Amino acid sequence: MSTAGDDVAGVTHGGTPPARRSLWLHRGFTALWTAHTLSQFGTQIAFFALPVLAVTTLDATTTELGLLAAAETLPFLLISLPAGVLVDRWPRRRVLIVSDLVRAVLLAAVPLAGLAGVLSLPLLVVVAMLVGTGTVLFDIAYLSYLPALVHRADLPAGNARLEFSRSAAESAGPGLGGLAVQWTSAATAVWGNVLTYAGSALLLAFTGGSRPTGGADPADKDTGRPGEHEVNPDGADGADGADGADRSDRADATMVRAIGEGLRFVFRHPVLRALAVSTAVANLFGIGGALSAVLTAYAVHDLHLSVGLFGLALTVGNAGAIVGALLNGVLLRVLGPGRTLLLTSLLPALGLLLLATAEPSRAAVVIAVSMGLVAGSVTIYNIHQVSLRQAVTDTRMQGRMNASIRFAIWGTLPLGALFGGALADLIGIRAALWCLGGLGCTACLPLLTRPIRTLRHMPSL
Repeated sequence: MSTAGDDVAGVTHGGTPPARRSLWLHRGFTALWTAHTLSQFGTQIAFFALPVLAVTTLDATTTELGLLAAAETLPFLLISLPAGVLVDRWPRRRVLIVSDLVRAVLLAAVPLAGLAGVLSLPLLVVVAMLVGTGTVLFDIAYLSYLPALVHRADLPAGNARLEFSRSAAESAGPGLGGLAVQWTSAATAVWGNVLTYAGSALLLAFTGGSRPTGGADPADKDTGRPGEHEVNPDGADGADGADGADRSDRADATMVRAIGEGLRFVFRHPVLRALAVSTAVANLFGIGGALSAVLTAYAVHDLHLSVGLFGLALTVGNAGAIVGALLNGVLLRVLGPGRTLLLTSLLPALGLLLLATAEPSRAAVVIAVSMGLVAGSVTIYNIHQVSLRQAVTDTRMQGRMNASIRFAIWGTLPLGALFGGALADLIGIRAALWCLGGLGCTACLPLLTRPIRTLRHMPSL
């Protein structure tokens, strides 16, 4: 049902929607959800262990921590755009499986290097960058996979469950990571991430064969939904008998044209453009960007927390993400998606300002509360911005749309990490946190204009 604020669809949705079924009974979605959950838990353990390893074992400065954080997210800036085109061409389940396996192998190098006595910051940086490359492909593939897997009316519920899993992982992961580091070592704790990536790949591998791009999942043949177009299981789309050089030239031209189409679609669309700019600003100064470079050093060095207590404080704080996921429906009914997005784009910056007030005597409590505010609001924001993006985008454009959005919003993460680390070395961590919180408040500005501000319901599907 459309309202005055719902003039945002702007696209024609292609393809016949799959037959609706309960998501609890949807085998394809259940497999994706479970694999995603398993992978998220391992990722959160690694996110905690790697900077702790750099601080406690390699005595890294905040600038070096910023470099490590930047390396992990730099691939989103460098390869998101071509990755989106490839995800639209390749079987997306295969992309998910291969990405998991590659990340598992790469991360195994960290504990092995620790055992061999050759662990170094350059090695961590290289591993982080290559793992980030796998993460680019995985994230774009699963975001593009969901709209072809479930009915569009079920996208908010599906995204809510995926966000709930991410929130649960963010809540429990640091605590598990802290315990693992306390009991063994930070290098050994990374084995948890290796095992979860491998388990995720195994689960996805046994859910069916390769799926057609933009079409139905072969695991869901009973939906009666034909694919919009099929692709070779190996992802090849060149014509037989054509000259290799000509095919390569045409493929390059097609790639550039497809990237341009995705960027134009996102930045000419009023809703997608506003979401991209707002989220990019929030990421630049927030938990994935500038804050990632300073939080561990702030807790361990400035606030004198033990690794275990720091992990526990993050675990308690990240439970706010679960609260946010549970409160999402209430906020949606009371405020509508537009005002909910506006509110939750501002709250993370307030969490950073609260974090800047921490003192050693109450450090754990302040970290828990501030991170709870950040986690809860980010969870609600992500549910609505991802659902809105998917709802206004044609199935055939999902990969390029997600890649273009990720290029904009994740591309700021390495820049933020480098900025945060350098700023903290220049003026001190506490002063840097005050600056980051103030700058982060500007993330709400792009959402103050129509059509987001006036959006009371999701666009007609």
